[in-house]
Amino acid sequence: MSLRTLALAAPSSFPVTKTRNFSSAKTAQRRSKLKKHGPWVSVVAATAAAANVSRNEYNSSTKVVTFLGKGGSGKTTASVFAAQHYALTGLNTCLVIHSQDIMAEYLLDTKIGPSLVEISDNLSVVRLETTKMILEPLKRLKQADARLNLTQGVLEGVVGEELGVLPGMDSIFTILELERITGFLASLHQKKPKKGKYDIIVYDGISSEETLRIIGATSKAKLYLKYFRNLAEGTDLGRLAAPSFLRLVDDALIPSGSSSNIRTSSETWDVLDQILEKGSSIFTEPKTFGCYLVMDPSNPVSQNSALRYWGCTIQSGSQISGALGLTAPYSTTPSPETQTTSFSPLPFALIPHLKSPGKQHSWTEIMSSNHSKDARDLLSKTANKNPASSVKFDLATKTVKLFVPGFDKSEIKLYQFRGGSELLVEAGDQRRVIRLPNQIQGKVGGAKYADRSLIVTMR
Repeated sequence: MSLRTLALAAPSSFPVTKTRNFSSAKTAQRRSKLKKHGPWVSVVAATAAAANVSRNEYNSSTKVVTFLGKGGSGKTTASVFAAQHYALTGLNTCLVIHSQDIMAEYLLDTKIGPSLVEISDNLSVVRLETTKMILEPLKRLKQADARLNLTQGVLEGVVGEELGVLPGMDSIFTILELERITGFLASLHQKKPKKGKYDIIVYDGISSEETLRIIGATSKAKLYLKYFRNLAEGTDLGRLAAPSFLRLVDDALIPSGSSSNIRTSSETWDVLDQILEKGSSIFTEPKTFGCYLVMDPSNPVSQNSALRYWGCTIQSGSQISGALGLTAPYSTTPSPETQTTSFSPLPFALIPHLKSPGKQHSWTEIMSSNHSKDARDLLSKTANKNPASSVKFDLATKTVKLFVPGFDKSEIKLYQFRGGSELLVEAGDQRRVIRLPNQIQGKVGGAKYADRSLIVTMR
């Protein structure tokens, strides 16, 4: 099933258990009341102003922000910190938790479930559960099948509530749910795309590995789509079965009330390719996607894991926006200058240690603290900054320089197909295709690894 099919088959909205709408007058009244609680409230306002995150920068599209790091390095803490930061700067923010870990509940002092809850001004939170996300896509497919009668009622007999979650389903349904919230693909054919409800979606995934799969899913799926199309159009079995399948997919894609817009099989394949192409571009644009490394600066294993995830992110087709350090209490933390050197050219900042779980957190005080300033500045200043390209071509010397931090030469494999017009790079359980300029296309003459980069010489 395509990304677009799943995305549009998702529910139109989360079930909402609590809704709060604040007019500007009410917000001003609330802030006025807060002033009597101490002078630090004015510091909060100054900090938010200093963050310099304008809503105008997010008017065109919703941005997804996520974090990668070793298990236990503080990804959930960083996600909650970032969500609070964006909300305080006036951006409508949704924190999406996709695990059964209850750390976020302790940090926010609130119960988090599958129903969307607004917990403060500009900040909502929800926990994704794949067992529930299965139901609405199945319902939409049943509706499409009822109109087309392709399965003669077999699909109608499937009881969604008894279906369990299979390996791989978490990532697939996360993609469709994030797409539904952001509205990235719903406006594919609109001249003026409409943004989703939120300015920022902070996603705290099941694991860094699952998040990397999500980041690279649409770009990797394009090749599968190409081969499926060849199979459908070039074999007797494909020509027999594909039209019915594509009709079902297409009917699920068409919004209610526009059923007269029937595409041919060729047009449906083209639309699916456009959807995947747009999905791939989402993860390469800093205006729509931000990914940050998280580590314990006092733990060498955590640091090296973060470096490796940096390389894996590049391999998946995206970029890292910055690096954040979270330290355990009473630990000896290296100076920020040391971390800046290790992760150069990424900006680096420390997030202050938070209280132990079970203790109530005053997020207004935390965010107004001088200890939070550098991390908040990093999250704001990297919002729309284009990271340096990880691939550089030197036509004069016929070399390709690939920036792949976190790996050594023995872990990087090079392959060539398509007559020497491409390089296939394999590292970190990820495969990446690099298309070569015409001037340097040919066979690989040699390769060496230096300064976290693989330098390939063409002949």
